[in-house]
Amino acid sequence: MTRSDAPPFPFELLAPPDPAVLPLPGASFPAPGVELLRGVVYDVPAGCRPLALDLWLPREAEGPVPLVVFAHGGAWRTGLRDDLGPRFRDWRPGPFARLAQAGFAVACPDYRLTGEARFPAQRDDLAAALRWLRGRADELGVDASRTVLWGASAGAHLAAHTALTTRETGAGPVRGCVGWYGPSDLGALAEDHTGGYDAADPSSFEALLIGAPPAADEERTRAASPVAQVTGDAPAFLLLHGGADTIVPARQSVRLADALRGAGVPVDLRLVDGADHLWVGLSDEGVAECFDRSVEFIRACTR
Repeated sequence: MTRSDAPPFPFELLAPPDPAVLPLPGASFPAPGVELLRGVVYDVPAGCRPLALDLWLPREAEGPVPLVVFAHGGAWRTGLRDDLGPRFRDWRPGPFARLAQAGFAVACPDYRLTGEARFPAQRDDLAAALRWLRGRADELGVDASRTVLWGASAGAHLAAHTALTTRETGAGPVRGCVGWYGPSDLGALAEDHTGGYDAADPSSFEALLIGAPPAADEERTRAASPVAQVTGDAPAFLLLHGGADTIVPARQSVRLADALRGAGVPVDLRLVDGADHLWVGLSDEGVAECFDRSVEFIRACTR
């Protein structure tokens, strides 16, 4: 048989396996009472690397457990999916293991960075992770109806945007959202910054996120801003922000809190005196208090 006589190749065989039915990886046990599934593929976007998440689970839980989905920071440009920030890297056990020990499942997903795709790809990736988790909730022992999103810095922006657009993305409703020092109104960053911010700079992190400087494209800037997505059916929010933040002004969280209150949505805004971005300048006790307050909020949302 010559090459020209060969039957056409079934190119569908080259398609990646469906993450909805892929076998789960083997578990490790990084802390007492904690099971960890690392590198679980939840989506394979066309033309991009497979996206994975780490899943921290309480061992021997009695019935399905509430779910926390954490979005990492890194200016949408970099970051590790299981990194809550430099102030938590020496915690033993780590923060996500502690959440699992407290009875929560914690999913830490990758998302496409700005070197790979523009917004809303990042938000859509979080929504895809939520859909995957809902689809496999029974297998994982998770109660996806009791889900809270949590993000830090750029991850707080994505967590908020995702929480506010679950109907649009089909991600399903969430019970609450925790945001640590995240941008919420990209068009107001220049107004809120005291150290100088050029809204026309094409190399800014926000310009790389949306594909244009905020000053040059009002429509894209608004579409990427959580404050513009607030409606009366938004979930409850907890917003923690350092009062001395020199990277993302605390006024950004104030703007989001004002928009939520204006829509009648429960919101707890806490400005932390003396704290810069990533809780730099805050005492160890103050950092632990921010973590504990967030866990209390999540527990209240998922009762």
